Amino acid sequence: MDAVGALHHVMARGIEGCDIFRDDSDRDEFVRRLAVVVERTGLEIHAWTLMPNHFHLLARTKIAPLERAMRALLTGHAIYFNRRHQRVGHLFQNRYKSIVCDHDSYFLELVRYIHLNPLRGGVVPSLEALDSYPYSGHATLLGRYRRPWQVTELVLRALGNDAVSSAAAYRCFVSKAASQGRRADLVGGGLVRSAGGWAAVKELRRGRERFASDERVLGDTNFVERLLAELGNPEQFDRAIILDRVVDAVCRRIGMPVAQLPGRSRTADVLRARRAVAYLWLYKCGGQSSELVALLGLSRFSIHRAAHAGRADSQWAELILDELKAPDATR
Repeated sequence: MDAVGALHHVMARGIEGCDIFRDDSDRDEFVRRLAVVVERTGLEIHAWTLMPNHFHLLARTKIAPLERAMRALLTGHAIYFNRRHQRVGHLFQNRYKSIVCDHDSYFLELVRYIHLNPLRGGVVPSLEALDSYPYSGHATLLGRYRRPWQVTELVLRALGNDAVSSAAAYRCFVSKAASQGRRADLVGGGLVRSAGGWAAVKELRRGRERFASDERVLGDTNFVERLLAELGNPEQFDRAIILDRVVDAVCRRIGMPVAQLPGRSRTADVLRARRAVAYLWLYKCGGQSSELVALLGLSRFSIHRAAHAGRADSQWAELILDELKAPDATR
């Protein structure tokens, strides 16, 4: 499940504990690939670290869903790694873990926890060595490396009023937890969302690799309830409302033929119709973007972008959905 603007703590490990980075060349290639994924998907990276057999990201989704970014990142690295090391077979465990987190309660704690991983795991011998470790966002927040794709403003702004004082305050904040061990509450707790077969837990397939997300929520009851209200509980989706009826109702309300949807037209009415259909089908009916590709003549990425844009017009669109749900609606 993926709300626009949701904060995710993402972890992925090598299959059977195998290393996914054998040397700095592997790590450099992964960092390069991550930068490309950020540019293409709009994913915001606030914290990250690379360990020999796994990695952590603290990421916020924007236009594209998290699964799209993770598929590109994991599959791309697996192909590169296997070619370089003359290896065959899966590289990653089938599941990557994604925990949707309450920003207000956990953001800074997660930044600190993720960035202390190399010290906690013995990759670096001291906090001073971590300050210069190039494969973690910690050194970027201290100004030691320039990573344009890493978002540093939110962390630094929360700890100080200017770049110098913010970096010093951040370093002090991290040092206070340097002796902490693994915190199960930040990496394994929360409401398990995959166990019940929630509709948003999808398999990701491409090439040799097959991925699924193990999704959880990290937050109090109020946060979980707000998240469910924002997304609509997938268990409550009314799949009796078929796609054709959604499309017909939207086009009828706007006063345009359905045949205009997949064309090249970018008139206000056509754009509004595409956005309404994408928003209703993905966010309110529990449908898949792949079901809209031919119908709207758009890529899956463009469909998610249209659905996001449709949120601004959601009150109008949801009136259509209410009509379709009415007992006397034509079935």
